[in-house]
Amino acid sequence: MMSEPDTQPCLMRSYSLIAPAKINLYLQILGDRPDGFHELVMVLQSIDLADLVTVRSRAIDGIRLHCDNPDVPTDETNLAYRAADLMIREFSDEYARFGGIEIDLHKRIPMGAGLAGGSTNAAAVLVGINMMWHLGLTQGELHDLAAMLGSDIPFCISGGTALATGRGEKLDPLPDLSNLYVVLAKYRDLPVSTPWAYKTYRQTFGHTYPTTPAAWDAAKQKAGGILSAIAHHDVKQMANLLHNDLERVVLPSYPKVQQLRDEFQRLDILGTMMSGSGSTVFALVESMAQAEQVKAQMSRATPDSNLDFWVTKFCQSGVRLSNN
Repeated sequence: MMSEPDTQPCLMRSYSLIAPAKINLYLQILGDRPDGFHELVMVLQSIDLADLVTVRSRAIDGIRLHCDNPDVPTDETNLAYRAADLMIREFSDEYARFGGIEIDLHKRIPMGAGLAGGSTNAAAVLVGINMMWHLGLTQGELHDLAAMLGSDIPFCISGGTALATGRGEKLDPLPDLSNLYVVLAKYRDLPVSTPWAYKTYRQTFGHTYPTTPAAWDAAKQKAGGILSAIAHHDVKQMANLLHNDLERVVLPSYPKVQQLRDEFQRLDILGTMMSGSGSTVFALVESMAQAEQVKAQMSRATPDSNLDFWVTKFCQSGVRLSNN
């Protein structure tokens, strides 16, 4: 880790950051916002499944993005690229001093999975450039920049367990949930588009959105049960209250996702649900041994060469420096 700023802008510096995925423990769509997004109530949780993002200075201008997954775009359509571009525009003096930015993405988080893989990469780039350019930005200031790029990115910076409201960018930390393990299942060739999921939900259920202040307040109270369970560290009750409104449109349209949820439900687990807009389905258990057992049972019940599993656990932080 570098200590003092260099006076030589051409000297190389590099930071490698761990960028954790997230799962949704709760996702409620309240209704439409004036900006065209949805008003949401979510409980977000960081997990140890993570990408490694390396950010370094380049001797020449511009942004260069590399990824070890050939399916990941490396141009301005990638959120990590857009995060670097935002920092260049916001801090032009530092860009002039330090030069261009090179980003290496080592992917473990699957794409189109509802696990915030792109968002957490962007969060890591923001954090890395903040350190690399010695900007001294607070977490709140990084959150403000992150919200300009996407709704999940502020959470990915701070991580842990949090209540997310607004369009997902307003965060309130919740008590840490520890000693919980996660089995993730996703078909490799089955991504789900987040814009499609929200658009379809609006088209299907928009007529049910609250239209009066009293109705809005009543809708917001629905999250009280899971928030109380988390506050009391009652993981079994929390797991009983897992909820995701987007399942109402994704599961009927993607039978394989429904099948994964049904198969998990048959096993001895705390609870199961689709994360975000899918297509990942997760199961919660209380030990690594049980997680490995559930993974083996699912592999036998749903044999498919395109079906991937991961065993991981809850973690209490977002983007952080790699020790390697």
